[in-house]
Amino acid sequence: MKMNGAVLVAVAAAIGNLLQGWDNATIAGAVLYIKREFHLESEPTIEGLIVATSLVGATLITTCSGPISDWLGRRPLLIISSVLYFVSGLVMLWSPNVYVLLLARLLDGFGIGLAVTLVPVYISETAPPEIRGLLNTLPQFTGSGGMFLSYCMVFGMSLMEAPSWRVMLGVLFIPSIIYFLLTVFFLPESPRWLVSKGRMLEAKKVLQKLRGREDVSG
Repeated sequence: MKMNGAVLVAVAAAIGNLLQGWDNATIAGAVLYIKREFHLESEPTIEGLIVATSLVGATLITTCSGPISDWLGRRPLLIISSVLYFVSGLVMLWSPNVYVLLLARLLDGFGIGLAVTLVPVYISETAPPEIRGLLNTLPQFTGSGGMFLSYCMVFGMSLMEAPSWRVMLGVLFIPSIIYFLLTVFFLPESPRWLVSKGRMLEAKKVLQKLRGREDVSG
């Protein structure tokens, strides 16, 4: 039985969690250089906000992502997540002051919140029962992988004469482009969501693609 379609879809979706892990680890290394540039040694509250704003954004968006995804679908919100990652990465790369950086971190948090909430749901709804448990470990695996890659990048940049926190944080926009392209051109809508909206024919076509066979009645 061919399961390649479902596996590839799950891997592509889990990139959203890789970006989340990447960002969470990067800010831990970048905040030291941010503090130096903006002279935040006597402003621990601002320093804490820079780290925590993305978590605030993620928390806020998760409170409404469920109902919105039930209304619009899983795929559109994954696309929005990739766009938020991209925009926040560019803004962090440019950030001329603390206030713009805080805005970028908030947008980044919105992207993170959508990804960590919807990727596991999306994988559960697209994965065959036989490998659903296995594929549902991907978000945790890719999140940890993103943290590892980020720590390697931060360590490498810390050896430079003048490490740039803007590059550390802003480089997020590069993998987010890949994530955006995959969500737009590769990921199908959740067949379960399609069935819930009465779009049976579309759901059948998606299942045939995911399962790699014509008969998806079982």
